[in-house]
Amino acid sequence: MNKIIGFLRRQPPGRLIALGFAAVILLGSVLLIMPFSVQEGVEVRYIDTLYTSTSAVCVTGLIAIDAGDTFTPLGQAILAGLIQVGGLGVTSVGAGIIIAMGKRIDLKGRTLIREASNVDSSSGLVRLVKAILLTTLIFELAGAALSFLVFVQAYPPVRALGISLFHSVAAFNNSGFDILGNFQNLIPYQDDVLLNLVTCALIIFGGIGFLVIQEVVRKRFRWSKFSMHTKVVLTVSAALIVVGTLLIKLTEDVTWLGAFFHSVSARTAGFSTYPLGSFSNAGLLVLTVLMFLYMRYTKHGYEIAVVGDSIGTARYAGMKVNRIILRTVFLSACLIGLAAAFKVGTAGILSTAITDDVGWTGIIVAWLAKLNTGVIFLVSALIGVLQYGSAAAAATFAQVDSSFADMLQGVILFLVLAADFFTRFRVVIAKKEVERHG
Repeated sequence: MNKIIGFLRRQPPGRLIALGFAAVILLGSVLLIMPFSVQEGVEVRYIDTLYTSTSAVCVTGLIAIDAGDTFTPLGQAILAGLIQVGGLGVTSVGAGIIIAMGKRIDLKGRTLIREASNVDSSSGLVRLVKAILLTTLIFELAGAALSFLVFVQAYPPVRALGISLFHSVAAFNNSGFDILGNFQNLIPYQDDVLLNLVTCALIIFGGIGFLVIQEVVRKRFRWSKFSMHTKVVLTVSAALIVVGTLLIKLTEDVTWLGAFFHSVSARTAGFSTYPLGSFSNAGLLVLTVLMFLYMRYTKHGYEIAVVGDSIGTARYAGMKVNRIILRTVFLSACLIGLAAAFKVGTAGILSTAITDDVGWTGIIVAWLAKLNTGVIFLVSALIGVLQYGSAAAAATFAQVDSSFADMLQGVILFLVLAADFFTRFRVVIAKKEVERHG
């Protein structure tokens, strides 16, 4: 045990945060597969609980099993706890527990909190953690109380209370989980104004972050006194929501409420009140544009670009590289989950393949397009024509294998990789000189 503690003490803050997330995921997967977490008569594999625990801690909302039809109330409470830990961060939750026990946080702990919270100064970190936990508690309790007014109309009071608490935690942490069962998410409540607005409010306040909320309250909603960071976050968030609402309404047969809800939810939340599988290509394009605007015109998107281009430059500019990398991985998982929702539609099942070849094709498209948004559309169209032509040729000619398009994609990718490598680098064969002393 002493060796383990010594090993952990020697690790840098970023690595400790990652190890903390991994430990919580593994613990959650074990707790979720226990008999007290699984409903009677339901069989669950460990890979499913590991997947669910990872998705909950990383607040992505991806599911392989329905939480409402699989887990007992205790299992659902454990799942809500995992979402809460993922949303607040392992460091903040751990610091909150230490504070609640009346103990002091040492210098190493304060460094971890500073790294995880993306703040520059180590002063006032204990007050910061307390304020984060208190703000989270206020928003989630308020959201649960308002949601209860809706759910109590269809469920017994105790059950409605549990659903309301779970939904509030999931929405504020932008996770997209639900326990309504039957893979239906919030589709039965697509016309409920109160639940839609409460969910959107929780998503928005949970998405803009505690530091922005704190500054808005501290400066009494006076725009002129806000920092540039807060102004950018609020302006871009509002613009994305308004533009997204208008575009979704113009391209899809949904109500204004549904358009607003999906515009808010599209960025990170993962909730839906309409089957995303029924959205037209124009509607999916609108959601894609919202993702592009987030990457191109927000502070988070700029940080991702800088870190991806040069980690050294990002560190020199004072960016929290480890935090940005973790946040980007979680955001990528959210985008993958949204793409999976489009592909699954209302069927409620995922493909038996690991990625159904979507991930492989996505890598090829991204690399060939050099991450240029306009070129991505062109390359996607060409790959689509290639796949369609291969399928048609396989159906017409027995000599053509149905996997011909995949093989050709692989050849194209490796040729482009080789060309890119030899363009950027020069291979020099160095000869070792042997000194002879005579």
